[in-house]
Amino acid sequence: MTEAPISPGYPASVVGGELRLPKPPGVIRQFWARHPWLTDSLITALYFVPTFAGTIALLFGSDPPPAWIAVAQLVAIAVAAAAILLLRRREPWLLVAIAWLVCLVVYPFGSTDVFPLLLALYALAVYGSTRAAWIGFAGSVVVTTASSYIAVWAHAGGTVAPFGADAPASASQFTVLLLIATLIGVTVGNQRRYLNALISRAHDLARERDQQAQLATAVERSRIAREMHDIVSHSLTVMVTLADGSAATAARDPERAADAMQHVADTGRAALADMRRMLGVLAEPAAAAGHPEELAPQPGTAALPVLVERFRAAGLPVQLTTVGPPILDSNLQLTVYRIVQEALTNALRYAATAHRVDVTVEHADGVVRVDVIDDAAVASTSELTSGGKGLVGMRERVALYGGTLEAGPGPQRGWRVHAELRDEERSRPQSDAPATNPDDPEEDA
Repeated sequence: MTEAPISPGYPASVVGGELRLPKPPGVIRQFWARHPWLTDSLITALYFVPTFAGTIALLFGSDPPPAWIAVAQLVAIAVAAAAILLLRRREPWLLVAIAWLVCLVVYPFGSTDVFPLLLALYALAVYGSTRAAWIGFAGSVVVTTASSYIAVWAHAGGTVAPFGADAPASASQFTVLLLIATLIGVTVGNQRRYLNALISRAHDLARERDQQAQLATAVERSRIAREMHDIVSHSLTVMVTLADGSAATAARDPERAADAMQHVADTGRAALADMRRMLGVLAEPAAAAGHPEELAPQPGTAALPVLVERFRAAGLPVQLTTVGPPILDSNLQLTVYRIVQEALTNALRYAATAHRVDVTVEHADGVVRVDVIDDAAVASTSELTSGGKGLVGMRERVALYGGTLEAGPGPQRGWRVHAELRDEERSRPQSDAPATNPDDPEEDA
């Protein structure tokens, strides 16, 4: 992944490939942004070559300074040049310290040299922080003022003849130059930091977008797996039970066996229809346009009597009781249907000796209660305590509605599944909702 030309260290694209960072306007700015070492080398050369040449010229002039002063000047200039080249972007505070030293050593003894200090303050503001830049500016004012007074002292002692002997005037001029360099650096640095913050934020948002997409994909896969388990487990359990019964009665009661096999075929067709309906929402709209049945709604509480009849045909003595007003939320209806379906499937699988299986769906006060109780021997249902995918799926469905699920042995014998789900449609006040009669008679299927 390449770096953004305008902001080194930040990627030009992120996961998903949709983020495109802005580029600096103009070919020249893009060129300098891509070649920072060339930029630093030119700046170093712009300082070192004329300053070093001027110092050499002073040594061969009519009034050369003492040798120790010339050597100190040349060393300071070389150190400042190396610092500009190597430290301007990485260690601006170290560059500021070296520039202070150069200002104290070079300027008082015959050569005005504050250029490294101007570059150091600019680098501190751009690559450091605004607070650091102003601290560096205050320290630089103190250093340049001290350097001006040292120059006046050196002139009075006859050591050298500086460019000016007025220390306050020199210090004020240096202060203005330092202020200009600091203000330019603060402006450029704040713009750079703001742009970097925007780029970082965009990068975080893009990564969060991809994470949300992955989470949504995982949730959808879990939902599909749960639906597939409910459909396949229920259908196969009924079909296996009917097929076993048909095989056992084929010799002595062919008509009953044929009727059972017909139920097997009907159950298989219903399972295929449910799978097409569930997977139809995953198809492209154009592909599903020719098969509107694939986009039919999922089963709800109105389909519970049909579900109960299938289990009765498989030999499970089921009694269905509904209490209260109808459930309006289609998703909640599907959840209730799947809970009843899974509970009855487990009863058919593990409670084959049950003489009665009671299914009760009660809707009152914004809460839906589902009870599935059989009277089979406890030993036949003990395998359910392992908590297979069916119970896990029921708990996940119930958790979506802030409810609870209890599955375990009944008070006396058999197995009991009890679920409570909150009906948000009934929980919040509705001024235009039709009045309900809490004393509706029970309906036995």
